[in-house]
This record gives sequence, structure tokens and C-alpha cells, in this order.
Amino acid sequence: MQKTLVLILGPHAVGKMTVGQALAKRTGLTLFHNHMSIELVRKLFDHHTSRKEWNTLNTTIRQTVFELFAAGDFPGLIFTYMCDFDDENEFTYLSSIIDLFRKNGAVCCVVELCADFEVRLWRNKTENRLLHKESKRDLAWSEAEMLRTSATHRLNSRSEEALPFEHYLKLDNTNLTPEEAAEQIQAYFQIPASDSV
Repeated sequence: MQKTLVLILGPHAVGKMTVGQALAKRTGLTLFHNHMSIELVRKLFDHHTSRKEWNTLNTTIRQTVFELFAAGDFPGLIFTYMCDFDDENEFTYLSSIIDLFRKNGAVCCVVELCADFEVRLWRNKTENRLLHKESKRDLAWSEAEMLRTSATHRLNSRSEEALPFEHYLKLDNTNLTPEEAAEQIQAYFQIPASDSV
């Protein structure tokens, strides 16, 4: 079976992790959602007073995971990421992950999720999100951060915007369950189903 990398992009609480969980269950790919490294790093370093150390460790953890899954005998990886579409460095970073997996024979797919802001505010409070993302449990802070970051960063692409990805799908999951979104992603990219499905 050919190795597969799936990058799931999108703003806060759009459903990157929950869709990734559903896709992992359908395909047997391993989910590495962005907060898996964030929640560890934040226990060791304060993002404001030790920003250099925070960034170094977070980046190192992620890069090590990418290298191990790209080179190892694994079906592939699902990685979730919040991308600032106005920052060219973001595309350089995502391209470096894709290049690493491609060099190891992987098919690389990019999914961009988008959803209405009111739906995202509701999803920000869901049990599954708060279970896996300790830093989001202060809901007042979390909602304020959503509003602040959404005002200062472009977290979704524009309609008809050309993006540097060969295999790409933009999916509005406002009215989709995670399972329905995962089914569409799997079908669009023709990702083989897990033997256990």
C-alpha cells in the first residue's frame, strides 16, 4: 500500500481534529493533530515568557514525527494545522512536509476546511475538543483568541485562489458530521480503507 500524507488546514474549531479522527478510523492512517505537541510544550514552557524555547520544542517534536512517519513502515499520517494564508512562510513550511513525504514515495493530499463562524463557536465548546485540548478549556479566553486571531490572520483561502498544492480539496463542513466529511475526503483522494473498517 502506498504511503499517504493528509494535511488538514483550517481555522479554530472548524473540525480539523474531529474530521482527522474520523478519517484515521476509516483509513488506518495515524492522526497527529497540532495540539498533541502544543499541549506537551505548554506544560514545560510559557508561550509568552519563553517563546524561543516553546517554538523550538514544538517544531522539533513535529519534525521528528514527520521524519519517522515519512521513512518508516507506516501507512501514513494525518496532520492538522492552522495556516495563515497571507504568510508565504506557511506555504514554505507545508511544502517542506510534503517534499519529505514525497521523497519517501507518499501521495500527499491537502484538505482545507471552512465553516460558519457561529458553528465554530459552538464547536469550540464540544466535549471531544476540550478532552483533547486542555488549553482550550478556558472558554472565555478561547473565544477571545478566536476573535482576535480571525481579525488579524486570514485562516481560509479566497474563492478561486491558486494554492501550491497538487492534490487539494476545499470542503465546507458547516453542515457535515465529522464522519460525512471524512467520507468525502477519502472518496475524493481515493484513500484506501482500513482493513478494520
